[in-house]
Amino acid sequence: MKLVSRFEAATLSTATLYGLRKEAFIAFIGAPRDSHAQRTALASMRNIEAELAVRPSGF
Repeated sequence: MKLVSRFEAATLSTATLYGLRKEAFIAFIGAPRDSHAQRTALASMRNIEAELAVRPSGF
């Protein structure tokens, strides 16, 4: 999976972010331990979570 940057996450809808978070999680658990792919998936999840945290809830 490609890295989802914080800037990119800010441009996406909340529903899309939840879908990408799921994809990143699946990529993380499927990647070899300590691999570049696993680190990229983890960074994407962190960026997505950070963006979701600043959005109003309930929308």
